Amino acid sequence: MSTAILTGQPVPGSSLEGDLRSLGFDVRIASGTAEAETLLAGVPAGQRVAVVDARFVGHVHALRLGLTDPRFPLAAVPGAVTAQPAGRQALNRALARENSAATAEPAGGTTSADSLADRVVAALGTDGADVHRPELGSLVATVPGDPQARNEARQAVAAVDDEAVRLKSAVKARDGFFTTYFISPYSRYIARWCARRGLTPNQVTTASLLTALIAAGCAATGTRGGFVAAGVLLIASFVLDCTDGQLARYSLQYSTLGAWLDATFDRAKEYAYYAGLALGAARGGDDVWALALGAMVLQTCRHVVDFSFNEANHDATANTSPTAALSDKLDSVGWTVWLRRMIVLPIGERWAMIAVLTAVTTPRITFYALLIGCAFAATYTTAGRVLRSLTRKARRTDRAAQALADLADSGPLAQALTGPLKNPARRLPGFTAPAVALLGGLAVVATAVLTGFGGPWTTVAACGYVLTSALAVARPLKGALDWLVPPFLRAAEYGTVLALAADADVNGALPAAYGLVAAVAYHHYDTVYRIRGNAGASPRWLVRAIGGHEGRTLAVAVLAALLTASQFTVALTVLAVAVALLVLVESIRFWVSAGAPAVHDEGEPA
Repeated sequence: MSTAILTGQPVPGSSLEGDLRSLGFDVRIASGTAEAETLLAGVPAGQRVAVVDARFVGHVHALRLGLTDPRFPLAAVPGAVTAQPAGRQALNRALARENSAATAEPAGGTTSADSLADRVVAALGTDGADVHRPELGSLVATVPGDPQARNEARQAVAAVDDEAVRLKSAVKARDGFFTTYFISPYSRYIARWCARRGLTPNQVTTASLLTALIAAGCAATGTRGGFVAAGVLLIASFVLDCTDGQLARYSLQYSTLGAWLDATFDRAKEYAYYAGLALGAARGGDDVWALALGAMVLQTCRHVVDFSFNEANHDATANTSPTAALSDKLDSVGWTVWLRRMIVLPIGERWAMIAVLTAVTTPRITFYALLIGCAFAATYTTAGRVLRSLTRKARRTDRAAQALADLADSGPLAQALTGPLKNPARRLPGFTAPAVALLGGLAVVATAVLTGFGGPWTTVAACGYVLTSALAVARPLKGALDWLVPPFLRAAEYGTVLALAADADVNGALPAAYGLVAAVAYHHYDTVYRIRGNAGASPRWLVRAIGGHEGRTLAVAVLAALLTASQFTVALTVLAVAVALLVLVESIRFWVSAGAPAVHDEGEPA
């Protein structure tokens, strides 16, 4: 139970006490600052507490936004301030200071007309505390000073539909065309229905995953009826995927576990569906596992481009890129906004395309369309970001360089070589890091493709890849294009596994490679969301245990050189299971722990 301390002279007919109780607060009345401080001291340290001016007039949703959001230790709206356990000490100090000031106030002073809650917020600001102030928009939150102002405030409250604002704010401010016009107009009402029945976002997220897995199972039947059902269920899963976030925003039910589930389940759903399509195609005599794995590799590399670019520029200063200025100008024209959002093939458009093509065509055609669309989108977005990076004058921070190094996922082999290579790397041009990462990756993938299965040359190229990978990260990644290093490394590792499995040309090799890439990709996504939560990357012991990207690439190349195709398939399967177990156990341990960050992603990568 949370506690709200009402301060100041109560107003006859005010619904404030009832509103606070409807938000889950136990309401207590304080006649003055001293009593408010006493009541605050009596609230258990593990509870949320709020100080609210009894004269407050405003919408219930304004109070909800200001007093119940679990993401912020301290938050306030005009006339009300709240603290979670992490912010209680700061609130105690600020209120004690105001009590001392009120005690020292001479008789007839003027501070009694002020809002104690607002004075406490000012004191928190003086102390340097970070107080969240939610955007209220058309919602009203005020402390009127006289009857006329109170009457005007009540009229303003009556003029705005609180529930309509709440429903509208449940939808992301930036979303894709398909989601905005074909899903959100009704999914927000599903979210409200869920809220009124006590369902949680995590339950809806789980329902979305189960629906997608059933869709994958339907696709795996290989029948036309199964494909049609799979397409319908995939759209239903996406509706639920939108609903869980809207439910979280509607009811302010944010949680660390929920953020992790939402971040990881989207990828699990999509990649499980690819596997279902491949299984369905195999039942019809068509082997499309290479296309399925290619689609997963391309989609994961697109995400790494998104993540790396954003992290590299997260806190960069002096953004003077004319390319960025042009982009901002285009965003001011309505039709160009939607066109640019659609051509990057975000999740809504992508899943709609997959669902329709699954229902009316074949898995092979579905994968061809997906690969072509994603390749075009990747080219468009990456080219734009390269232009921005080349034309901007920015200083990138140590935090950005560390994030890129963590995203690189360098293992013990690369780490052992970075020390000897540091001094030579400093004397090389600024574009060296992405250039050597690209060349080393191209060499190992091209060798795997061109020399066939079982030869020694891929192993030789993989050894060279270890060296180029170490050189790429030998100095801090602060160059204009250094954000390209992680996606180049991802493409090299995933591409090598794909090429060698395809070259093996035996049943089970490509599905085993699919499982290995899926496990490694999960590890990379997990690293991204840890970084976004300012929790650092995955622990070094885990990176060492699973070999790092260069170690895994070399290991797969050596296995292909030493084993027969059938033995190679078994080895890939064992490696996939081992990596998946290590990664999942550590990931689950971290995200359910008390120290896990609350990552709430309001944007959706491609």
